[in-house]
Amino acid sequence: MIDGSSYLYRAFHAMPDLRSPDGRPTGAVYGMVNMLRRLEKEVAFDYSACIFDAKGKTFRDALYPEYKAHRPPMPDDLRAQIEPVHQLVRALGWPLLMVDGVEADDVIGTLARRAAAEGFRVIVSTGDKDMAQLVTPDVTLVNTMTDETLDIEGVREKFGVPPERIVDYLTLIGDKVDNVPGVDKCGPKTALKWLQAYGDLDGVIAHADQIKGVVGDKLRAALGHLSLSRELVTIKCDVDLSAELPAGLDTLRHGERDAATLAEAFRAHGFRTWLKEAEGWLAAGSANVAAPPAPTNGATADLFGADDPPAADPPARVERRYETILTEPQLAAWLAKLDAAPVVSLDTETDSLDQMAARIVGVSFAVAPGEAAYLPLAHTAPGVADQLELSATLARLKPWLENPAKKKLGQNLKYDRHVFANHGIALAGVADDTMLASYVVESHLTHNMDDLAERHLGETTIKYEEVCGKGAKQIGFAEVDLDTATAYAAEDADITLRLNAALAPQLVGRLAEVYRDIELPVAGVLFAMERNGVLIDRQRLAEQSRELGEAMLALEAKAYELAGQPFNLNSPKQLQEILFGKLGIDTRGVKKTPSGGYSTDESVLEKLALDHPLPKTILDYRGLAKLKSTYTDKLPTLINPATGRVHTNYAQAVAITGRLASSDPNLQNIPVRTAEGRRVREAFVAPPGCHIVSADYSQIELRIMAHLSGDENLLAAFRDGADVHKATASEVFGVPLTAVTSEQRRYAKTINFGLIYGMGVFGLASQLEIERSAAQAFIDRYFMRYPGVARYMEETRVKAREDGYVETVFGRRLYLPEIKSSNAARRAGAERAAINAPMQGTAADLIKLAMIATQTWLVDAGLKSKLIMQVHDELVLEVPDDELAVVKERLPAIMAGVATLKVPLLAEVGAGDNWEAAH
Repeated sequence: MIDGSSYLYRAFHAMPDLRSPDGRPTGAVYGMVNMLRRLEKEVAFDYSACIFDAKGKTFRDALYPEYKAHRPPMPDDLRAQIEPVHQLVRALGWPLLMVDGVEADDVIGTLARRAAAEGFRVIVSTGDKDMAQLVTPDVTLVNTMTDETLDIEGVREKFGVPPERIVDYLTLIGDKVDNVPGVDKCGPKTALKWLQAYGDLDGVIAHADQIKGVVGDKLRAALGHLSLSRELVTIKCDVDLSAELPAGLDTLRHGERDAATLAEAFRAHGFRTWLKEAEGWLAAGSANVAAPPAPTNGATADLFGADDPPAADPPARVERRYETILTEPQLAAWLAKLDAAPVVSLDTETDSLDQMAARIVGVSFAVAPGEAAYLPLAHTAPGVADQLELSATLARLKPWLENPAKKKLGQNLKYDRHVFANHGIALAGVADDTMLASYVVESHLTHNMDDLAERHLGETTIKYEEVCGKGAKQIGFAEVDLDTATAYAAEDADITLRLNAALAPQLVGRLAEVYRDIELPVAGVLFAMERNGVLIDRQRLAEQSRELGEAMLALEAKAYELAGQPFNLNSPKQLQEILFGKLGIDTRGVKKTPSGGYSTDESVLEKLALDHPLPKTILDYRGLAKLKSTYTDKLPTLINPATGRVHTNYAQAVAITGRLASSDPNLQNIPVRTAEGRRVREAFVAPPGCHIVSADYSQIELRIMAHLSGDENLLAAFRDGADVHKATASEVFGVPLTAVTSEQRRYAKTINFGLIYGMGVFGLASQLEIERSAAQAFIDRYFMRYPGVARYMEETRVKAREDGYVETVFGRRLYLPEIKSSNAARRAGAERAAINAPMQGTAADLIKLAMIATQTWLVDAGLKSKLIMQVHDELVLEVPDDELAVVKERLPAIMAGVATLKVPLLAEVGAGDNWEAAH
């Protein structure tokens, strides 16, 4: 049974603002249909029902007129999708129920009890915690959004009480969403403590006089309404369903799909891939088709996909022929297949996610759709069959793996290259990577193999957690039996091969150039950079950590003095009491927390710090604490014991703009605007006989703005080598360049960068700490002097609305799902992104091209210098002293020469014995 009303709301809020070709909202429709289709594939069932709330009031409203009184009205865009959802639910073969006078929960409860009594095993798909009261040995809850399954033990583990005590538990804590009154100040922990002490709600009520303190007083004050609250949260399990079930539960036998209705609806909603599937059913000669048989693994998956992507027709089901390679003759036969295949899909199974430490457990190959094999090499499961010896077998594979003429493809092959490198193998011949292909084709969606298989192949893959378990009980892949390991690993290689075929037709024109000329080659550069790592001065970090600790103690003492008492600086509750209670700081305009208190987050403290010293002290303290915990304390723990260096991981397929992200450590977030942050860069050092060289694009996004907008005044400033912020100040303030003051230049710089990031009047006024009317005057003057920028911004907004995406100079597409949203705030955010994304994305493309060109030059010239980091618009190299002069001379020219724009590119270079000194 599907809790349809719950999932309809969740689909609406989880999905982007998708629109049909004629502009109607379709996000909730898509999410609901996707969820139902996935359940059909992943859960075995014979009977089904999708239950929605009926219109009008229920018996609970009669009991308590304030029931759900605080809920906001249903958004118009959601209301418009209810009928289309109902139509498609029925067309997919799901019986649909709505019963007047009760809620969907009550219908589900009644059906669950009746079905269990008649010998059915019942699964309720919901995200509603109230449903936990329905769980019995025959009734299980699944939440497909969180992949959570709740049986009796699961309920006890999650809530601390068994299903039969859930009503008591809910009565005590109340429900703010439904406006059910509980016991004030009684949260889950208190409710659990009382129920454990007194058995049930009646026991708690009977002992109310014995419960001490404020919460005891609150309990006694609530006694008058607890009976009502219990009735409100109790799911009714005796609803009269005779009219809805004329044939009893047999009315709910899962039905056939109405292919004609589905095709018509999918066409109207713009669900292209599903439309092709439905048209295929119709072409096969049947308007009504049975749903495909469900697998028996009972797995659940991510509930809601993303917008229906442009895709090729779903391929026909592929017969799987998977083999486990255990003997020398099998290995020889597969080596011959690998050698003869035009391209081979390759994947490794390992003992670690740490790419620098991972060792091979097995390798899988696919040479044709459905034809794949798994080569186990280090499985240790009890009773496991004899496997080929790891070192000798890898030596047999090495010539093929290292042959650049033998084409390989994979999913995130950068990781597999590291794994092979850990065994002394330099993987060559990388022809395709499905993760990167997806990233170029559909940057706004997810790029993991499971989601790609669902999206492009209609395949539900075996999940790692199904094979190895999860949480504390998870085993390593080496402990998996060979049959299971083969099914999982060979599928990975097979699915990846088939995904590559599905994605290839979509990589056309400039998208193909972004993929072939930027993303694929830069993956090889990132692999080399990650492998190189960077040397860290452990002693210098220890000294910085000590100094930061001392500074934090001094700030803590200062905060105590300003507060007039000691308190926990890391406690939002205590800080809230000090600021707004003891010190009486005005709370007007201060945002509230979900619990009703006043926020003390960074944005609030920054505003308060303008007038009060304590918030400024807290901000300073938090900044140092983050620096200490994230960098000076953590960096030494990340030093690889085998290399003595830190090896960050660069994620290539994350940001839709094309920018890289780094982790362990995150090099993008070192706060270099503070002296303490800059000192952290001093710990990134060159080894003896070397220098650190830093090369940074100068004002790259402003230069891209000049190129994209074609504004003559902005172009002239860059062509003439002028200080562009000073030139802007001269234009905006109407004064000669020589008369521009430092304050005017600061204002102009804020305007220049603010407009790039879509800053409006309010944001500019806040940044410059001026009146909004003055900020509006500055913006008006700016656009008057730079009309090309104003024109570019408006044209970009229009194009984004028409196409749903914008492009970089090089053709990378940056999708904006919210650009047609009926929600004004979401739409405005998408419009700001539409203006900024081409600049950020082009900057990302440029730095990637610079990395490729630099690495190519270093290798071709036979230099020992090596790229070790990429941060924002900056490349960092480790350069031997005898190569320093040539690198400093050639590197800026290489970076400036990767593209020809309407303005010259400029890279500034510096050198030093550490990263900070190179700036």
